[in-house]
Amino acid sequence: MEISPIGIGAWAMGGSGYRFAWGAQDDEESIKAIHKALDLGINWIDTAAVYGLGHSEEVVARALQSSTHKPYVFTKCERVWDEQGEISKSLKADSIRYEIEASLQRLKIDVIDLYQIHWPEPEEDVEEGWTTLAELKREGKVRHIGVCNFNVSQLKRAQAIAPVTSLQPPYSILRRGIEEEILPYVHEQGIGVIAYSPMASGLLTGSMTPERAASLPADDWRSRSDAFKEPQLTKNLAVAAKLGEIGARYGRTAGEAAIAWTLGHPAVTGSIVGVRHPDQVEGIIGAMDFRLSAEEIEEVEATSGP
Repeated sequence: MEISPIGIGAWAMGGSGYRFAWGAQDDEESIKAIHKALDLGINWIDTAAVYGLGHSEEVVARALQSSTHKPYVFTKCERVWDEQGEISKSLKADSIRYEIEASLQRLKIDVIDLYQIHWPEPEEDVEEGWTTLAELKREGKVRHIGVCNFNVSQLKRAQAIAPVTSLQPPYSILRRGIEEEILPYVHEQGIGVIAYSPMASGLLTGSMTPERAASLPADDWRSRSDAFKEPQLTKNLAVAAKLGEIGARYGRTAGEAAIAWTLGHPAVTGSIVGVRHPDQVEGIIGAMDFRLSAEEIEEVEATSGP
């Protein structure tokens, strides 16, 4: 697949009503945001079955049905839920086969472009889960198979069964744990990397403030995150301010500079950027062709610290 440098992240589009929600979300605003992003050249959407307990996939389907664009559609398996909305983990073959049929139905498509294991959990079932994804690819239900949140050991276990198209890890200037071992390994192996949360879940957009962080609704998972509370919040917003300063030199936003920093790593193929409203697309689309210089990278990393 030839993907654009940034893709649409549909996590928040799942709306409220489950543990990892981003608060209430207007479906029509989500659809408008997808349409605008596609009109401006983004050619892939990343969602997951568990986002909104199926609702994100349904919103993506509505957006695609009312668009002339045909983007790549990526989704995930492994997080499942019961009738009470309680989320659990499964990499059993029967569970994954049930999940993919449900995702295909919600997305209203015949084939998923990239099907991913959401988390390597339960870890003892990684081989069974990956074997099942390889079978789904041979059967033509998916075109490519990838993983999310895997470490090097888990990647090697998957590779012993079937090639891994891509890894989806968290990566931003505030979250760099994959740089030491994981990114060098996947780069050497030719595994694509689509990084999620390049703007640190909104911390690096330039629009987050202490007041906004304090007023996040209870059904927004960020209200429970230490990154949005002191003492980390002040440090994180200082990095956002530096990114905003650098971006302003080129007429770019702090968010675009944050995404550009992530895309500057040679192992990173693309970044997943969450949008909830069409006006937010204007604040991130410049990252399609904006990159930081070596000096600017040093400048912002001096602010962020090790």
